[in-house]
Amino acid sequence: MSETTVKGEKVEASPADFYAAPGKEREYTSYDASGPGDFDDIAAAQAERSDETLVINMGPQHPSTHGVLRLMVECEGETVLSIRPGIGFLHTGIEKNMEYKTFTQGTAFVTRMDYVAPIFNEAAYVFSIERLLGIEDKIPQRAQEIRVLFMELCRIASHLVAMATGGLEIGALTVYMNGFREREVILDFFEATTGVRMNHEYFRPGGVSNDLPENAITQLHDLIAWLEEKLPEIPMFCDANPIFRGRMCDVAYMDLTACFALGMTGPVLRSTGYPWDLRKSQPYCGYETYDFDVITWDSSDAYGRYRVRMAEMFESLKIVKQAADRLEASIGQPVMVDDPALKWPSKLVVGPDGQGNSHEHIKHIMGESMESLIQHFKMVSSGFKVPAGQAYVPVESPKGEIGCHVVSDGGTHPYRVHMRDPGFAHLQATPLLCEGGMLADIVVAIGSLDPVLGGVDR
Repeated sequence: MSETTVKGEKVEASPADFYAAPGKEREYTSYDASGPGDFDDIAAAQAERSDETLVINMGPQHPSTHGVLRLMVECEGETVLSIRPGIGFLHTGIEKNMEYKTFTQGTAFVTRMDYVAPIFNEAAYVFSIERLLGIEDKIPQRAQEIRVLFMELCRIASHLVAMATGGLEIGALTVYMNGFREREVILDFFEATTGVRMNHEYFRPGGVSNDLPENAITQLHDLIAWLEEKLPEIPMFCDANPIFRGRMCDVAYMDLTACFALGMTGPVLRSTGYPWDLRKSQPYCGYETYDFDVITWDSSDAYGRYRVRMAEMFESLKIVKQAADRLEASIGQPVMVDDPALKWPSKLVVGPDGQGNSHEHIKHIMGESMESLIQHFKMVSSGFKVPAGQAYVPVESPKGEIGCHVVSDGGTHPYRVHMRDPGFAHLQATPLLCEGGMLADIVVAIGSLDPVLGGVDR
């Protein structure tokens, strides 16, 4: 029989170990810190036993794990000897569920994966379908401009969340408040166009679900002016702050070789000085026609990843301004391919109440054209067929390369859908980033990866 210390008192424990192989006896002492002040008793009991290491279960509900992530940490004092991430607590079965939905209905599922950057989930999925349909070169120019606008605004919003939550975790409360303040203004624009603030289901095969509202350009220019004024406040707080730099510099170091070995992309890869950005290396949506720079840093640490994200927001704002000028010149042009089989359910219009029901369309199908009503019903209930084959299209999300592998058997439902989420690949680097470092640096390391567990677990 082994001993277990519970609130400072030693009691006998069952030799059975829930996590051990059958027949194996418990080979360790476990400690319970469920009540206030218990950790002092645990530390005293551990010192009395002269245990060499202490295994800590961090999460899965912990404010610094960016979702329901469990970290199994073995420490010697404050030094991390080993760390293993445990995932799967947010598994929703999205990829399997999509096999029972039409291709268009799938956008309502993928947008809920990485819920901080939902537009990029939709983009990778929709672009793969368009490749299977063979319509990549038929997407209206205005639809591509709207897609670029939404992706870059979403990139800024995602980076703001990364820096706001990362700052909060190390005590930079002002950064947290400012980051979410600016994000709210972006979400206001998303809501005005799509009717919702998150999980938009806005990108559709063939274009976007509806055009920008009448006052969108005015609201967009106000948004740009707001961001140009407010975004510089964050680097003023952080860039040269000695406390901020002390927590970030030389922490969670990972060089270019390690990034290549572990499949790291996005700001993590670019913080090593390697200028890999799919918008430049494998352009899509006409990104080759926009003027922007690929941001890199050369420190390979958490501070470098912060600097990359910070500078990328200004580059995204540069793209947003170019997209705004193009959209102002293309008002009235189509936002969906001219194919009735792909217009699902129809040309929607977001009204003043935020709802997406076009009164003109409802009047037409319910009172003027039985054929239109039948077509509407068939499109909503059955969807359209996609030629048999498979496609994988990657895009540059705020966190790195996100791609979608879509397999079609020629029917109206995907045979298989699989997302390549960057957070899933990045979490495998947790031992490399944390082992040998301090316990307090774990939250900095995880935050510098910017994982979202909705995308990791799916």
